[in-house]
Amino acid sequence: MNKVNASVDIKTQPGFKAVAILCLAMLYTPILVLIIFAFNAGNLMMHWEGVSLRWFGVALANQDFQSAARNTFMISIVATLVSTVTATLAAIGMTRVKAWPGMRMAFMIINLPLMVPEIITAVATLSFFALLAKGLGLNFGIGNIMLAHCVFCIPFAFMPIRARLEDMDLTLENAAADLYATPWQAFRRVTFPLLVPGIASGAALAFIVSFDDFTITQLVAGPGQTTLPLYIWDQTRRPMTPEINAISAVLLLFSISFIIISFLIARKRK
Repeated sequence: MNKVNASVDIKTQPGFKAVAILCLAMLYTPILVLIIFAFNAGNLMMHWEGVSLRWFGVALANQDFQSAARNTFMISIVATLVSTVTATLAAIGMTRVKAWPGMRMAFMIINLPLMVPEIITAVATLSFFALLAKGLGLNFGIGNIMLAHCVFCIPFAFMPIRARLEDMDLTLENAAADLYATPWQAFRRVTFPLLVPGIASGAALAFIVSFDDFTITQLVAGPGQTTLPLYIWDQTRRPMTPEINAISAVLLLFSISFIIISFLIARKRK
């Protein structure tokens, strides 16, 4: 009896290429249009009047844009540092030790923000900070946004770091222990250097997630705590000019750059 080959290459199925091209076109055509009209010389957002870098200059000279950019970078840097350190410690505690009771539950809790709808997380975060303000009189200002970003960025940093640790061979660490290295010396001289690509990839991913966040930031932010996504949203409710296209294009290209960096670092093995 001839064995039936159960594996099916979906790429060879009829219509796969057409559907894939259609999906990519629907996803990226609006983005391409946005970038093109960022170079529009006219005053109307969707009326082409020639090529110009005028609106990029207008955007960069905008004081509100500069303030939003400062807030965004400050929040993203703090969130990246805290979430990356926390994710690194969590990943080490779940891959370089013997299995302990509740490890699976801890893994599920760490990754829970990836599965819960972001609007639910935003409402819960807003309720938590409102409770702190009302019950204890605590209001951290822009620190509320930083704290919220630190929490929901942890699983994004955790994934590449944990994947890197699981991919690392324990032979070198065991050899260091056989040569009388202490656990700290083995980590500092062997584990950490090999883990750097995973940490860098996780940090880049956490940074861009914080940098681009809108939903949680919108609910948690107070007066004068505008970030770039919030600033762009606010501009869409006013008469729009190609300046908003220019700002969106800058933000988009910055995000894509960090995603590429994260991808390239994640591929690094040595």
